[in-house]
Amino acid sequence: MSKGIFEDLQGPSGRMQRLVVLPFGTSLEIAFKSIKVRFFRSLITTLSLVLAVSFLSFTDVSNDVANGMLASGSAELRQMLVRAGYDLGPEANNVASSPKQRWILILSLLVCTVGIVNAQLMAVTERFREIGTMKCLGALDRFVLRLFILEAGMQGLAGAAAGALIGAVFALLGGWLRFGGAALRQAPLTEVAASTAAATGIGLALSLLGVLYPALVAARMQPVEAMRVEQ
Repeated sequence: MSKGIFEDLQGPSGRMQRLVVLPFGTSLEIAFKSIKVRFFRSLITTLSLVLAVSFLSFTDVSNDVANGMLASGSAELRQMLVRAGYDLGPEANNVASSPKQRWILILSLLVCTVGIVNAQLMAVTERFREIGTMKCLGALDRFVLRLFILEAGMQGLAGAAAGALIGAVFALLGGWLRFGGAALRQAPLTEVAASTAAATGIGLALSLLGVLYPALVAARMQPVEAMRVEQ
């Protein structure tokens, strides 16, 4: 079992106070157990992130597949893209997201972030007594902040990775159904992997951004006020 590290701080009265600072590994363990206890609520919060990131990954990987087909130099594959609805000029050698797609992506990611903030604020409200108990036992503000950020980070990483993989798989499957095996043979694996990794990183960043304000609210909460709240 991990041991706490004692830290001496000077209190308002000038007296030295000894507080317990838990190691990072212990904070990670507590955050993981908290997610397990609130599994279904965490799952609902994570699903919104999965959907937004999968849409982002699907769009980027679909463009990668189309660009791979264009890079092959095959006139037949180029005509297949035109018939599929891609707006390609005579000299075009690259496919990019349309302005409509970009706006839809931005809005979906924005809605996802707002949902994360709302869910985390509700989690803070439900855990007033828990936060107050931890502070009464000597938990520092930075420990509470770290706890919420770790929880959001683990949820965000799992949800973003799952969403990015789902989006990439469906994009490749869609390319195969629309254009046949040539789409998969011409798909640039490096660009597909980069798009999947970028979608995962964006999802994780949104999750951490969404929890920042609720975590600050929880960290700055006074123990007496938290314990006074009726559940």
